[in-house]
Amino acid sequence: MKRVFLLSTAVAALCVSMLCVSGPAEAQTRLTYSNFFPPTHVQSQLAEQWCREVEKRTDGEVVIDYYPGSTLTKAKQCYDGVVEGMSDIGLSALAYSRGRFPVMAAVDLPLGYTSGVQATRVANDVYAKFRPAELDDVQVMYFHAHGPGLLHTAKKPVKTLEDIKGLKLRATGNSGKLVQALGATPVAMSMSDSYQAIQKGVVDGGMYPVETNKGWKMAEVVDYMTESFPVGYTTTFFVVMNKDRWNALSDKARAAITEINAQWSVLHGKAWDESDVVGREYFKAKGGEIIPLSAAEGERWKAAAAPMLDEYVNDADAKGLPGREVLEFTQKSLEADH
Repeated sequence: MKRVFLLSTAVAALCVSMLCVSGPAEAQTRLTYSNFFPPTHVQSQLAEQWCREVEKRTDGEVVIDYYPGSTLTKAKQCYDGVVEGMSDIGLSALAYSRGRFPVMAAVDLPLGYTSGVQATRVANDVYAKFRPAELDDVQVMYFHAHGPGLLHTAKKPVKTLEDIKGLKLRATGNSGKLVQALGATPVAMSMSDSYQAIQKGVVDGGMYPVETNKGWKMAEVVDYMTESFPVGYTTTFFVVMNKDRWNALSDKARAAITEINAQWSVLHGKAWDESDVVGREYFKAKGGEIIPLSAAEGERWKAAAAPMLDEYVNDADAKGLPGREVLEFTQKSLEADH
């Protein structure tokens, strides 16, 4: 009888053990994700959905704690924060680290972008083509980029190049160089600081995509939007991961995340375009005036900005980079019908 009892106990223990093994797996890795976009912004919502999709497709092997609105690292600190392990994953703008990403900077030139889908494709094309060493200290997930950045001003309508002279405009990276080329004074600051800067008169307006009028409530502090499409630029946003944390993941988890990345970059591009439509309507509803540029005036703006392209090539060449090749590839990618 004792032998039967012991045998039964052993079988029961084995069954419990097997249930533990075959049950749902415990999360093996917990990661942090830092994003400067406010939680209500569509780009922030997409980033959080990416986190949940990673959790789903890795069957709980990877769990991600999401920190929007610069609550973990600020926009300008985000990249270094990932490198140094302050966060495991980060989303911010390459332009916030001016001069640090010379190859990818070609994407942000005023090449006349027409959509976020287009700009997002170009950014990922350029990275895939050149794999620039400037990003070797992180694991790149993907890039996305907004639709054409246009001129917005608070009190003064801008219809010609002469009107822009003397204005102080919020701009970052290549958009700062564009502002200067057009005759205004660029003032570098993150998007999260721009609302109050315009409201208080620290700057007279800024260069930014139309979606920002709603996404960042900028339509509440600006009065005019100049449709400067001939010099439409973009801003490239990175999603990167700490290399050590990436390498510590299983092959299965890395494969799942890589697959998700390809899907999510497209979603971000589409979201930029959809939110541009919303931002435009919000701007008009707030009483904003939209100012189109005539064809002749548009050519003047393009001519004023043209030296930026030569400057980019010369600066890249001076660093031992194939500046002309990068620029020409970027332009061809922009024009390609994918």
